[in-house]
Amino acid sequence: MNTIYSWHQETWRILRQDNASLGHALLLKGRQGVGKLVFARQLAKSLLCDHPSVGGEACRNCQGCGWFEQGGHPDFRLILPEAMAEKKGASAALANEENTGVETGAEMESPGTGEPGSPKSKRKPSKQIRITQIRDITEFINMSSHQNGHKVVLIYPAETMNPEAANALLKNLEEPPPRTLFILVTHRAQYLLPTIRSRCCQIAMPAPDPATATAWLKEQGVRDPATCLASTGYAPLAALEFNDVIYLERHQAFVSQISVPGKFNPCVLAEEMQKSDLPTLVIWLQKWCYDLMSFRTTGKIRYHLDMLAPIESLASRINPRALATFLRVLNETLRLAHHPLNVRLFLEEMLFSYVMSVAPQEQPR
Repeated sequence: MNTIYSWHQETWRILRQDNASLGHALLLKGRQGVGKLVFARQLAKSLLCDHPSVGGEACRNCQGCGWFEQGGHPDFRLILPEAMAEKKGASAALANEENTGVETGAEMESPGTGEPGSPKSKRKPSKQIRITQIRDITEFINMSSHQNGHKVVLIYPAETMNPEAANALLKNLEEPPPRTLFILVTHRAQYLLPTIRSRCCQIAMPAPDPATATAWLKEQGVRDPATCLASTGYAPLAALEFNDVIYLERHQAFVSQISVPGKFNPCVLAEEMQKSDLPTLVIWLQKWCYDLMSFRTTGKIRYHLDMLAPIESLASRINPRALATFLRVLNETLRLAHHPLNVRLFLEEMLFSYVMSVAPQEQPR
């Protein structure tokens, strides 16, 4: 991707009309699937370009742009969780934030590669950004830059930094060398340390309106953009992945079972889904429960437009208070999903709790 999405053009114009206003740290925050990572990539590339345009976009033809696209620019560092980098590779991760396995169907539970008996083969790749990765930045930012230009550090997703890494980053954010820019990209800014947020210029990355998103998805060849958008919370890049056959089949299999809570077996479903990305499953369940609650209280649904009949049937029998409590529990469950002690037990507990929360309410005698 070498262009800025249309819904981010104004944000780009504001940021690039005066380079000095960038400061030393930016925090790009917003809904997952709106293109924050693509924007961050283009911003970094433009700062490292030898001949940027009047509008601040990279020329795509200079030596700096070539190095950047090949993943070898000496003044750029990308910091990703190990699992994300190993699964998709840095270049692919930068290409599409919805294909990185953070909240998608990507399976990041596979063991690390390496020869049997090697240290790397004995543990799963980390889903967190570790302190060693942040410490490596210190030497990088204190080295002389290529041709006295910028040095850029891109951290994605910033909320995956473990506490030690976050605290180490604070030291680098306090007094960075001149012409050094940290770009943090996050789907959940509230999970970052307040001290990190306060040291960054926070940029709320907008999502496109439904009409713009639908038109863009049609250009990408999505067959049913309205359904895909609704299913992903109106995030266009997420809708692209939802259009994938394998992802769609997995989602439909999950939703079809939880739509009849009195008939499916939580243990069986947990076993079937235990190799899937856990945050993805939690988010699927959150969206389903949201639609149940929304239909019960307003008669409208947001995500599952093609499931109106089962939602109407189930919503009429639930206890709204119990479901509201479960939705709050799911918020904490999503945080735990990134590092569960036992995947199958985690799923079983979540699914049993769901069944209890949508159990038919007792009728007054």
